[in-house]
Amino acid sequence: MKIAQLRHFVAIVDAGNHVPRAADATGAALASLYTTIDRLEEEAGHPLFTRARSGWTLTPAGALLLDEARRRIAEAPAPPARPSGPSGGKAKASKGKGRAPVVKGEPKPFKKRQGR
Repeated sequence: MKIAQLRHFVAIVDAGNHVPRAADATGAALASLYTTIDRLEEEAGHPLFTRARSGWTLTPAGALLLDEARRRIAEAPAPPARPSGPSGGKAKASKGKGRAPVVKGEPKPFKKRQGR
């Protein structure tokens, strides 16, 4: 079990077993949280939540995993901080002066003829 998966599991439990609230709190995609829970249940061999229309409830296996997850998260090193600024885009190389801008009402600029 990965620490990131355990963090997602604990976030869901802390959000009152409400996955959309946990997704907002962690900044993770909703689908990735559902996938994480499916993978944890597959690894544990038992369902961690009882899913019903009225909401999710933690199973006894989920309660055991919750204690273990909190312990492992406390022992693990803190995750690296994400950069707060926007990420940069792809740099574009300059290719000379480029074309002159087209101005409404003006004729299009012609290519200069190459001298002989």
